[in-house]
Amino acid sequence: MIGLRLDGYDPDLHHDAAVAFCIRARDDELFSPRHQHRKGQLILALHGAITCEVENAMWMVPPQYAVWLPGSLPHSNHVTAGAELCFLFIEPAAVVMPERCCTLKISPLCRELILSLARRTDPERAQMPTQRLIQVLFDELPQQPQEQLQLPVSGHPKIRQMVETMAQEPARWNTLGQWASVFAMSERNLARLVVKETGLSFRRWRHQLQLILALQA
Repeated sequence: MIGLRLDGYDPDLHHDAAVAFCIRARDDELFSPRHQHRKGQLILALHGAITCEVENAMWMVPPQYAVWLPGSLPHSNHVTAGAELCFLFIEPAAVVMPERCCTLKISPLCRELILSLARRTDPERAQMPTQRLIQVLFDELPQQPQEQLQLPVSGHPKIRQMVETMAQEPARWNTLGQWASVFAMSERNLARLVVKETGLSFRRWRHQLQLILALQA
């Protein structure tokens, strides 16, 4: 397996319809700063957890799911130590995929097709068996059901602190009152801030975070 930063490989310099890599996150690369690819990217979680931040939302990817990132979409990635992932890069015109970032529930067949592609060597990628595998994968990928597993976030420091702390200790931080005390502000003002920055009430926002964390467990 290669590292989160692809060991210097740039998929955008190649024009394969699809290319896949199995990734193991090393301790010195648990965070990938904001970047983008010309190609679309599917990130499949195999072991551990990965969080992608895109357009003021955090997309947390549980096992058996993948996050789809359309081409040229800026994003950053954060993974847990020892996480194992599969990256699938797709040429923009090769197959019709969602125009927006989304989470896909990946079927066992689709998962095995992606993993099989990741095991192919450079010479094998140009051979007909691989091209047929890619065509079957392109038939299956658009059929994968979409799930809304994103958490609305913003650059506001209070929202950031709440996300990071609650992700680490979700059972400890259950109430708006707890956070109001931490920030020395009224519950009403904090509730308004959460709605303004995320578009959700604190209860709905916390529930969405808890749902995603439960799927990752």
